Amino acid sequence: MATALVIGGTGPTGPHIVNGLLDRGYQVAILHTGAHESDQIPESVEHIHTNPFEITETSDALAEREFDLAIVMYGRLRELAELLQDRVDRFISVGGVPAYTGWGDASALWPAGMRVPTREWSRLVIDEEPGFAVNRKVANIARTEVAVFEFHPTASHLRYPWIYGPGQVASLEWSIVRRVLDGRKSLILPDGGMTLQSRAYAINAAHLLLTIVDNHEVAAGEVYNASDEWTPTLLQWTEIIASALDHEFEIISVPWEYATLAQRLTVRGTPHHRVTSCEKAIFDLGYRDLIDPIQGLSVTAKHLVDNPLEPGGSAERSLSDLFDYEGEDQLISVWKDAMVKVSDVAFQVDSGLTDRYSSRFDDSERTEWTTIRK
Repeated sequence: MATALVIGGTGPTGPHIVNGLLDRGYQVAILHTGAHESDQIPESVEHIHTNPFEITETSDALAEREFDLAIVMYGRLRELAELLQDRVDRFISVGGVPAYTGWGDASALWPAGMRVPTREWSRLVIDEEPGFAVNRKVANIARTEVAVFEFHPTASHLRYPWIYGPGQVASLEWSIVRRVLDGRKSLILPDGGMTLQSRAYAINAAHLLLTIVDNHEVAAGEVYNASDEWTPTLLQWTEIIASALDHEFEIISVPWEYATLAQRLTVRGTPHHRVTSCEKAIFDLGYRDLIDPIQGLSVTAKHLVDNPLEPGGSAERSLSDLFDYEGEDQLISVWKDAMVKVSDVAFQVDSGLTDRYSSRFDDSERTEWTTIRK
């Protein structure tokens, strides 16, 4: 029987990966701290409890053991890759999309903002010229990818975006769910919620990794983006979550620079889109989403209602959402007052443009080529 070592395994994607390996006939061992266990993992799975962030402890826990497959999703990836060199036949690692230039500092690019979509061959922070400002943690993410392939030339590396779904400790969806539970009627969205931010439902991310397991010859030496096949805007993301809980918000669209209390909803520190494409996995490996984001977000929202984050607890604080409703109400009030004059002028200068492909456009009334009524 083929053997597999999964380092991590109890996060939002881990149990789905472990069970997928069991279905494929692997004898699975998971190496993790033991701080979190999952009832989705069968008792037949071996648990190796140690600290994967301390390479000496990990080495002692593994002793001289060898495996047919190693999947590393947690711990110090660079050191683990070296430790497992010549001790595994196949190596699959999981890192993050911040390795792409602009993920943390999109305004530093010209023109400002990342390319949409961002594909696997897009610019990485380690490829920039000397003097290009790069966050140290981000630089280490990219350098670690290089180290993985130095130790395991036939490895496959998967770049995770934000993962959502049951099992995610600091769920971004909680920002909307808590406001629903708290009875909030209005919600400020920067730029009307038009920002795009790639995410992956836990089951989809796990399925993508398992397609790499199933296609090892094609995936050898390759990097893949994990993401859902389509990316909701922030507004769509909000509407899906609220609808799942039978709630409706009055959306208050405020320009990014003034929507200070709501900027965190875009996840990053600038309003630019951050969209990774999973097309490479689709065309090379035959990947397709198992769960549509609408269903995945709905499940996540309902799970959070049944398993709420502790208000003010460490997980909630990690979201950087203040839940400052008094401040939000102040901003909404002053913004609505300011928009009265703006609305008057906007109506006066309205060109009356109608999209000629909209159902509201009556082609029979057109006497000229123009779609402007004035």
